[in-house]
Amino acid sequence: MNTEQPSAASQDQAARMRAMLQRIPAAVAFVSQGRFEQVSEAFNTLFGHGDDTDLVGQGTQSIHVSAAAQTAVAERMAQAFAAGLPLDEEIEYVRLDGGRFWGRLQATPLVWEQPGGESMWIVDDVTATRKERSQPTWTAKHDSLTELANRREFERRLAEHVGSLRHQPVSVLWIDVDKFSEVVRSMGTEVGDHFLYGLGQMLITKVRASDIVARLEDDCFAVLLPDCDQHFAEIVAEKTRAAIAAYRLRWGLHRARVKACVGVVQVQGTLETVDAVMGAASHACAEAKAAGGDSVRVFISAGKFEELAG
Repeated sequence: MNTEQPSAASQDQAARMRAMLQRIPAAVAFVSQGRFEQVSEAFNTLFGHGDDTDLVGQGTQSIHVSAAAQTAVAERMAQAFAAGLPLDEEIEYVRLDGGRFWGRLQATPLVWEQPGGESMWIVDDVTATRKERSQPTWTAKHDSLTELANRREFERRLAEHVGSLRHQPVSVLWIDVDKFSEVVRSMGTEVGDHFLYGLGQMLITKVRASDIVARLEDDCFAVLLPDCDQHFAEIVAEKTRAAIAAYRLRWGLHRARVKACVGVVQVQGTLETVDAVMGAASHACAEAKAAGGDSVRVFISAGKFEELAG
């Protein structure tokens, strides 16, 4: 009979894990052989469990709407893990009381060399987001891949400021990711799409709630900065450039990083239309690219640009 007791180090590690799972706000679970081994308090709460019930020790089929649904998810997960990719998709789940909701499941193996072993699941409730995305008004204003504003909506919001008599300074950033085609070529379209989504979500964290971040096309983004003059727009642009350079995509076994050029323009009297403002920002960005990339240029006037160190 094995009488070995856990070492003090392993006991401390287990205690840390329990404390973390009790306190972190994320719904996290560790799953092995189709059963929940450890779950965070937020994971239990999300699925309707509390002080008297716990998902630990239960099979994962308990949170799926049917056995067939659970089997299908398990098969897709196994296929993704075998390909060196996480599973990231929206799934309909069922709570303890029978109520249903949509959750975004992000699942990865703990050890990629053992894709059939224990895995970590993170689940976010996306029921409200799915409902919002299904509205015609949402789809007309947003980019389906990144969920940012699309070009049409961005230009509509910009048009509210062009020619305005309110004398409020307004600036625009044009962001072009450098050599993004190399990421797609080496890692595939799926990885590229996840990179763009993550990059877009990161950009939102670098601006104010009143600012508008949009995906214009492919790997080009734009930011509308109301009540922001050229000086502060330059600061935002440089912070954005640095944040993109520091951003890392970790998608399964894939790792990628990129840099970007940023063009800056403050809306001014000589730029009388939305197209003129967008063109000025685009030209400033093109100047940054021509200089070697990973830099910021500011549109001053026709044919004149200011260089910011990258």
